[in-house]
Amino acid sequence: MTTTPDIRTPLDLAFTIERAKTQQPVGSPCTDVCKLDADTGLCLGCFRSRGEIKTFRAMDDAAKLALFDELLARRAAITK
Repeated sequence: MTTTPDIRTPLDLAFTIERAKTQQPVGSPCTDVCKLDADTGLCLGCFRSRGEIKTFRAMDDAAKLALFDELLARRAAITK
């Protein structure tokens, strides 16, 4: 019997943010990349810092929604 490894295709950040906004409480913007960039210290998928990832669950919904706008701005600035 052959098993296929669980390989996930990274999700688009805009998609994960829109999905997270529909969840109660507001969900995670994780894109299944989960790797921090050595230069920026930001996740290569969701553009959160280590601290933001660590404290995300404790944030209230308003703070999460505000962070989502910042994440999209970070992605735009980095991927220019």
